[in-house]
Amino acid sequence: MKDKMEIKEIIEIENKLLQGIQTSDLALLDKLLHNDLLFIAPNGQVVTKEMDLASHQAGEMEVEQLTAEFEDIKIIGDNAIVVVVYDTKGKMLGNPILGQFRYIRVWKKFSDGLKVIGGSCFKV
Repeated sequence: MKDKMEIKEIIEIENKLLQGIQTSDLALLDKLLHNDLLFIAPNGQVVTKEMDLASHQAGEMEVEQLTAEFEDIKIIGDNAIVVVVYDTKGKMLGNPILGQFRYIRVWKKFSDGLKVIGGSCFKV
């Protein structure tokens, strides 16, 4: 495996995820998030795939702006660890979200493609 090809693949899948978040594309998010996903939100809450999809389905998240700047990507076997900063503007449960948020996301390659298995974010 060539790292450059793998890194390119991770950036492409991250951009697909970003698109899915921005448009609340439930089918795409369902495909990219592992069923056993665990994610820690900026408020410390542990979020599961079911919780994430439910918030998108209920329209609790409104994204006006979400621009990614990749800081680091490490390929370890069939896993990838991504550190990315999002310049964010929107609302969650009617509350404004504004600023930069640093994410660490862990992807794992399965027979049906790459899926997010874990992550965390906090405001920078």
